[in-house]
Amino acid sequence: MQNLMSHIRLTMARFTPGRAVVVAALSGPVVGALLAFGAVAAQEENVVTIDNFTFTAPELTVAVGTTVKWVNHDDIPHSVVDKNKAFRSKALDTDDSYSFTFASAGTFDYLCGLHPHMVGKIIVK
Repeated sequence: MQNLMSHIRLTMARFTPGRAVVVAALSGPVVGALLAFGAVAAQEENVVTIDNFTFTAPELTVAVGTTVKWVNHDDIPHSVVDKNKAFRSKALDTDDSYSFTFASAGTFDYLCGLHPHMVGKIIVK
């Protein structure tokens, strides 16, 4: 560890302030792109988020047998209720989730049972 620290100090001593700015300017976009790629790769498929009284994605198309997950990122409770009563979640507090597996094809219109103006749709093919 001592050798590593000595090596880092020697390497840093070689950089003048001007070089450090150039290195930072050139590496910044690369690091930013890698972080953005990691965030996109970490996103789950077939997830509907609830935030700011909105379902995102408001419409989702999936294959038969797919499990869809709803995650509440809002600071108040929400629920997920199919208009034809195929599924119904409990009240979801912040960061709670609900999952449902769609075993048959069809269009499933749903809403928030606590805030009926919030609507979404799952299309199963």
